[in-house]
Amino acid sequence: MIINIETIEQFNELKKKGVVLIDFWAPWCGPCKMLAPQLEAVSEEMPEVQILKVNVDSFHELASEYGVSAIPTMYLLINGEVSAHNIGFLPKPSIINFIKKNI
Repeated sequence: MIINIETIEQFNELKKKGVVLIDFWAPWCGPCKMLAPQLEAVSEEMPEVQILKVNVDSFHELASEYGVSAIPTMYLLINGEVSAHNIGFLPKPSIINFIKKNI
């Protein structure tokens, strides 16, 4: 499931449970646009993984909290704890591998 974050409270609640992949992105970012359909495909193949999309233009404080200095950046959380992160575009097979390797 992919969820576009609308509030910090929503983000803080959703990141706590299970396997969560956070996608820090922006609408003007070319690689972010390329990543979006890859994440859709991952979501279909791995429905147990919750994907949270955080627009860095709208949520500077969250990007800062996670030390995001380039986008796209993905963070993998397990029950609210950071397990791994990746900077840059990845195709679907690499994203799935990234998740499986770090859970």
